[in-house]
Amino acid sequence: MAIDLLVNALIFLAAAVLIVPVFKRLGLGEVLGYLAAGVVIGPSLLALVPDAEGVLQFSQVGIVFLLFVIGLELKPARLKVMRKAVFGFGSLQVTVTTALLALAAWWLGLPPAAALVVGFSLGLCSTPLVLHLLGERRELSTRHGRHAFALLLFQDLAAIPVLAVIPILAAEALLADGAAPLVREVILAAGAFAALIIGGRYLLRPVFHYAAATRSREVFAATTLLVVIGAAMLMDLAGLSMALGAFIAGVLLADSEYRHSIEADIEPFRGLLLGLFFMAVGMMAEIGLLAIMPLTVLGLTLGLVLLKGLSLVIATRLYGGGWREGARLAVLLSQGGEFGFVLLAAAAGAAVLDQALVNLLILVVSLSMATTPLLYRLLTVALKRWASRPAARGYDRPDDEAPQILIAGFGRFGQIMGRALQGLKIPYTVLDINADQVEFVRRYGNKVHYGDASRLDLLEVAGADRARVLVVAVGDPEASMRIVERVKRRFPHLTIYARARNRYHAHLLMRGGVTHIVRELLPASLELTRDALVGLGIPRDRAQHTIDTFREHDEDALLRQLEVFGNETKLIQTIQEAARELETLYEADEEITTRLEELPGRGEASG
Repeated sequence: MAIDLLVNALIFLAAAVLIVPVFKRLGLGEVLGYLAAGVVIGPSLLALVPDAEGVLQFSQVGIVFLLFVIGLELKPARLKVMRKAVFGFGSLQVTVTTALLALAAWWLGLPPAAALVVGFSLGLCSTPLVLHLLGERRELSTRHGRHAFALLLFQDLAAIPVLAVIPILAAEALLADGAAPLVREVILAAGAFAALIIGGRYLLRPVFHYAAATRSREVFAATTLLVVIGAAMLMDLAGLSMALGAFIAGVLLADSEYRHSIEADIEPFRGLLLGLFFMAVGMMAEIGLLAIMPLTVLGLTLGLVLLKGLSLVIATRLYGGGWREGARLAVLLSQGGEFGFVLLAAAAGAAVLDQALVNLLILVVSLSMATTPLLYRLLTVALKRWASRPAARGYDRPDDEAPQILIAGFGRFGQIMGRALQGLKIPYTVLDINADQVEFVRRYGNKVHYGDASRLDLLEVAGADRARVLVVAVGDPEASMRIVERVKRRFPHLTIYARARNRYHAHLLMRGGVTHIVRELLPASLELTRDALVGLGIPRDRAQHTIDTFREHDEDALLRQLEVFGNETKLIQTIQEAARELETLYEADEEITTRLEELPGRGEASG
């Protein structure tokens, strides 16, 4: 028995180590890797682990830990900030998607209750897959990235009550003996729910305080496992979902001072067991269905992707988003998700859905997840090509109001300047080539025009011949220099103030004749350095003097390095000379040097 367990563990670990990294390198994500590993070792192919159903039942503990971690992350303050996008946009998207998919399932012959469960289950998306795609492309902070995260968060929240309701949908067996058993089950469930909320509210913090006081990491981890499994078992005994109990326990601990320690202790268990769950799902996926009924499987997969894409475009437009954002979300969230597996498995266990249908839908969801990375990559390429064509969307025609200042680029840097100018009631015109950014900032009342600031005809229309100042707040050095070069030739009267991403960008701007340059990280880093010196006990005026000395020396060094621009050997030599000069300047400042030597521990370290 023990040997069999070790052999099975060895098979699972080997499959994960060999297959999951391949899928990650292909950009398909860990989830698909685990699913594929399960298919390989499951009955469909090698049949190395025959008891797929038993593995699936055990591995659902991974879903319990996943829901606990999600609950930990749902701090009330975080939900308050995102409440409009999460609950407004999220509820709209889930309603539209569930309705479309449920109608399609009902049209294909499912009874209303089963069609509703299928519609909601297939309407959920893959949180790890989507977040991986966004993180890989650094799009989490974009408008569509934030909205995608909000939708995923709401879906995770909405899945919890549905997990609790599914057993009640199978109430025919209870009603066969009259209404009393059903009423008893409902009362028992409500009592367990209330006991967990009230007990957790008053007992969890003292329990974790006691565990933390032992200063034993093992005791603290054991306490975490006890709380998670205990909450899950309480809900299970009441006839509700184990995942629901774990989620509630997580929410109750979201604001506690032990949250980060709990999350760190639970992460290894969650990751391994969740991976085991996906492998078990892959083992249950009947790949043979693809050979037996290829048209049915592929048709349902295509229908799922198209219907989810259509529902997301509709929801995005109803929420006030643009077509580009709708297209991105439609492809990004077009797949089924891991919670769909959980809900479908729960529905099969409660006899709401037939097991054969669940196997077919699990295969469809798995295939839909495989399509997302490829479709999103194709969409990104298409949108870039579309955006590069001027005819794809005509640039805005700025108002002819003779602004004093033109701002090229309205990201975080340009927006700060815009707010200040607006407060001073100084007229300005903004040109930004990012259509999504223009659409986003306009929603907050900013006056921004879509256009390429390097185009001289647009600059003329924007009033460059009458303006006094051009602020180049574009972050891309190549685009920034293109604007500077053309403006210098056509509008020489304009005083150019430019943002430099780094020292190299600053040198390019200086060679282009720009004298008013701000290196974006320099002021903030010097200010923080000054505050750190004050924190060490140095008087503020002396700390400020140190920063001023550094700034003056650095500006002088920047000019000297400009003279050897392009010669790496001389540039390195100049940088080394500047470092020695700065040390000499600080050594000459005896007052601050003496003060530093008086700091505790300074003398011992120097000796």
